[in-house]
Amino acid sequence: MGLTGLYVITDEVLSPGRTHAQITAAAIAGGARIIQIRDKNASDRKFYEDALELRRITRDAGALFLVNDRVDVAAAVGADGVNLGQTDLPVAVARGILGKGVLIGTSADSIQQAAEAVEDGADYIGFGPVFPTTTKLDAGPVSGLDTLRRVCESASVPVVAIGGISLANIASVKSAGAACAAVISAVVCADDITLATAALIQEFGAGKG
Repeated sequence: MGLTGLYVITDEVLSPGRTHAQITAAAIAGGARIIQIRDKNASDRKFYEDALELRRITRDAGALFLVNDRVDVAAAVGADGVNLGQTDLPVAVARGILGKGVLIGTSADSIQQAAEAVEDGADYIGFGPVFPTTTKLDAGPVSGLDTLRRVCESASVPVVAIGGISLANIASVKSAGAACAAVISAVVCADDITLATAALIQEFGAGKG
């Protein structure tokens, strides 16, 4: 399973009444094959238990499963990868814990950070916010499609575009060269997660990548 296409990030806070597992199952039913768990508020125990359940669901579906920030939890549940922020463990340290077969991505909000992530050995770059977003309060300045295109052209690893991506603009990030489009609210806040996921996948596929 390659790192390409729609990249769904779960969030229980944005989707009240829906659990990480429910979001994941519905997104997978809509065709999602990359799932990342994100939870800034859960206790260590709850985050671990939720991640363990998502690992089971994604494994059964043949989907990639990644953990946001938490290298220890990614290792504990046997995740396929981890996405690291600028203040998380360095890539080399995470690699020592997780091993060579696990994907390690680094979030970047500038061309310089993206270049440093590649130099540090990241397997992919999570770049953004490409568009305005209220989902991630600590997101950097909006980069726009031109900067995304420059990052995609210069990076030797896949680029996952993130930030404000919706049905209206998802094709444009593929056209800019992104391997994946990461979405949170466009899926978890949808009335029907399965239908929203399917529509986003179709629209991403229409982009000229």
